[in-house]
Amino acid sequence: MAADVFAPDGAGSRADPTKEPFVIIQPPPNVTGSLHLGHAQRSTVEDLMVRHARMQRRPTLWLPGLDHASIAAQVVLDRILAAEGESRASLGRERYLERMIEFVEATKPVMLTQQRRVGASLDWSRLRFTMDEVSARAVRTSFRILYERGLAYRAEALVNWCPGCRTSVSDLEVLANPEQGTLWTVRYHLLDEAGHAAPRGDDRRRHDPP
Repeated sequence: MAADVFAPDGAGSRADPTKEPFVIIQPPPNVTGSLHLGHAQRSTVEDLMVRHARMQRRPTLWLPGLDHASIAAQVVLDRILAAEGESRASLGRERYLERMIEFVEATKPVMLTQQRRVGASLDWSRLRFTMDEVSARAVRTSFRILYERGLAYRAEALVNWCPGCRTSVSDLEVLANPEQGTLWTVRYHLLDEAGHAAPRGDDRRRHDPP
């Protein structure tokens, strides 16, 4: 790092500008506290690839990043608040966002230090965060392009709803657990056209799955 050899245009770089560049954008780890063995394994594989490209004197960029991971970070922060006797509801939107920013700023240096200790030869001068204005603008631009091409659209679909987080979550966040159950419907007694109450019967109807 002191020799500035990790950047393709660094002072210690021996890259040949006439050769084909080699670029990897690091899948940014979530800012939820610390890295795990999966991050270490992935970083090792990517590090081998970029070091091999540097040995070939190709202009090589391994772009580092961190992901704000809204739902994952929210789960961690909610646990911290619960231990303090607080919650998102008790804090309110503005105070909760302030606490989230504090949490992220405290977590960032821990995770970046861990990546450096692993030996990841990332170009730290180009560190990106998904909530940076440049990154956020790139996301908005990408979604606009997808929308204009008809690849991003609104439609009815089944989602995974988390009653704790009170939001929908990705399929990647769900462990499917099929089980045999019973579906119940409720029949409400309404007035007919003459104003008479509909005949009463069993309010509950049981539908056993096939």
